[in-house]
Amino acid sequence: MKPFEKLLIENKAWAEEKILHEPEYFRQLSQDQTPEFLWIGCSDSRVPAEIIVNAQPGEIFVHRNIANQMVATDFNSQSVLQYAVDVLKVSHVIVCGHYNCGGIKAALSRQRSDLVLVNKWLIHIKDIYRLHQAEIETLDTQEKQVNRLVELNIIEQVHRLSHTAIVQHAWKREQRPVLHGWVYGLNDGVIKQLITLPPGSQINSIYQFVDPPAQ
Repeated sequence: MKPFEKLLIENKAWAEEKILHEPEYFRQLSQDQTPEFLWIGCSDSRVPAEIIVNAQPGEIFVHRNIANQMVATDFNSQSVLQYAVDVLKVSHVIVCGHYNCGGIKAALSRQRSDLVLVNKWLIHIKDIYRLHQAEIETLDTQEKQVNRLVELNIIEQVHRLSHTAIVQHAWKREQRPVLHGWVYGLNDGVIKQLITLPPGSQINSIYQFVDPPAQ
């Protein structure tokens, strides 16, 4: 059996078991989605969003990329954010990274000439490292340095969310969503909270959006 064929067999078994125990499960699930959470996570295969928080299908709207970033010029992540906030009306946006992240490790290394696109993506994390280089370099092991940059990156991504017009407009109009920064431990499976920004949190004035003057 080929690896992809096993996935198809497992899917069929899962669907049949669901119907056996809950005959209306898929009919109800297909009606609409009303998730309370947008989850911005890392693409790492060891950190599946729904599984690590024991959530059911329909509870979490998920976006994942290398090192759980929110890059202002990335239309993919920005459109996910807009849809989640403005259409699905989520109450919470969670950025969840994880310790021992391969993307963070790569960002702490020299750029590989054969990974041109990956380099462009990781340059944003290198910028975070540069801003906190003095603190990170006081740590005595590579593991500690990587894990501290993991935390700093998560915190930075939460602030980047608050810098978007999407979030600022939702805060002003509807007093939502709450922004969260979490980090997941691969060695113990436990999530730690790093930062929470409720609606109305202070934003540096250079990132604030203002309405144009009346004509």
